[in-house]
Order: sequence, then C-alpha cells, then structure tokens
Amino acid sequence: MRRGRYRGDCHVHSLLSQGADLTPERLAAEARAAGLDFIAVTEHNTPPAYDEWAALDLLVIPGQEVTTRTGHWLALGLAPGEVVEWRYGVRDDAVDGHVERVRRSGGLCVAAHPHAPYPSGVFAYPYQGFDVVEVWNGLWASDLPWNADNEAALAEWGRTLAHDLHRGSWRPAMGNSDAHLAGQLGTPHTVVLAEEHSAAALLAAVRAGRSWIAESAAIDLSFSATTPGDDRADVGERLRTGGEPATVRLEVRGVPAGAVTFHTERGTVLREPLPGDGRGVVEWRTSAADSAFVRAEIRHADGRMAALTNPVILL
Repeated sequence: MRRGRYRGDCHVHSLLSQGADLTPERLAAEARAAGLDFIAVTEHNTPPAYDEWAALDLLVIPGQEVTTRTGHWLALGLAPGEVVEWRYGVRDDAVDGHVERVRRSGGLCVAAHPHAPYPSGVFAYPYQGFDVVEVWNGLWASDLPWNADNEAALAEWGRTLAHDLHRGSWRPAMGNSDAHLAGQLGTPHTVVLAEEHSAAALLAAVRAGRSWIAESAAIDLSFSATTPGDDRADVGERLRTGGEPATVRLEVRGVPAGAVTFHTERGTVLREPLPGDGRGVVEWRTSAADSAFVRAEIRHADGRMAALTNPVILL
C-alpha cells in the first residue's frame, strides 16, 4: 500500500494474556469493524501466537507488554519468539539495558499507561530512553474511554514537551485501547501518517510523531502549519518559518458540539467551539518566536477527549 494515513491500536491482548478472552480471529474481526488498518499484539511477557496471526488478513505487529514491578512498557516490533525480561523494578537499574536492546534491533519502546491506578501500573521510570508515551489508555479498566488517569498523563507529557523539544529529545504521544475483552478494541487508537502500510514504516512514523489519537474511526482531522510562501508541515513535522508568521490550521469532523483548543509552551492559547454537525475549521496565526510548537485537542461537549494531536514544530 502507498503513503497514507493508517489507523492502528498498538496495545492489544488475546487470550494468552491474563484477564483477556479474545481469540486472534475475534480480534481481527473487531479490528476490521473498528476501521483499523493494523494492530500490535502485546501479550503480558509472552510472545504472540505467530502462526495464528500470520493466517489472518490483517497487519499484526508483534510486541509485548513488559510488566515490571514498577511500571509497564510496550516493546513493539519484536522478532518472532522474542521475549523481553520483565522481572525487575526501578531500584534494580535494569530497564535501560532492556530498552536499549529493543531499540537496537529496530523496535519501539512505549511508556504505557503511566498513571494507571493499581500496584505496579504507575510508571516509576524516567521517560528518557523511551520513544513514545501512551498518554491515552482505553477501556480495559473503565467504562469511560477518557478518565482522570489519562488527563494526568496528558498534562505531564504536555508540561515537558517544550523542554524536550529544546533538547532535541521529545517523545511523541500515542493512544491505545489496552483491549482485553470484546468491544474495547480501537477505543482509542493512533492514526499514523506513514510512507507505506508496513510494520517498519508505521513504527518509524510513530517514533517521529507523525500521528494523532482518535476515540474512534468516526473522528477525522488534519493538522498543519504553513508560511506565507506555502511551505507546510503536518503533525510531527518541523516548519522552517524564516522569521515569517505561520498559520496553524485544524480541520475536523465527527465531534458534534465539541470544542477545539490549541496549546503551546505558554499553555492554552485558543479555544473555539465546533458546530452541531461536528465539522469545523480552526486557524490561528503565530510565529516561531512566540510558539516553539502547537498541538491541538478536540473534546466532546462534556469535556471528554475526542482526539488530540502531536505537535507541529516551528523553527
């Protein structure tokens, strides 16, 4: 498949994981029904059943949820049969070596549900060394697709974004369902702007931040910044403004009577309501001197998150 936008859920469990009851066939059917183009299977400390997944008409990225004693992380893009060690905690000084081994082999390392409200779920490790932060974790433990744990994770990620961008080491955000049971898959998921529909291209795009998060496939958006000379950067990309002003533009559909906010290192800089049909265009002018980056959030009328983007970076 060619360059395009691909919807994927990268934190998914089958019946090989404790507390999950979904067969590979059922997960593939639910993925198609949810409008997903790919999934990553992340069993707890166990490799996926590769033969069963290979027979399905769905791109499946092999992975693992590494459930250490003081936080969980996702290793995505593992080799068949590969298992990442999980029997350690933050005081053992072991996580960096395991993360680096996954990264050296081309894998992606994700800090998972960093504010999960249960023992061992809260992420006690520094984000340095990890590629991505899962700021939105889905329906696995709640009837709500957006809750206080996600709000805390997003706020923490947003506070550090300007500092990390300045140091050249920012970590993009992603969202996944953490599906264990029927009806959870795809809420939320990550929409990836990739060069092709392959595991390597998708993981590279996620690592680069060329992605945004959606509650469901009913929500669609585009987010970009342009200069007066028509230079353009999409989500996750850098726009060299040459000192000229930049126009940041969001087009969205699927969030009736919702609200759009734009955020920079100065906090929330713009709020705009969406009409009742859920379609809207929001534009805002700024400069690289005033805004090192701009990112967008789209919320439902009751304040729940509907979608959020990684930043466009202004230089």
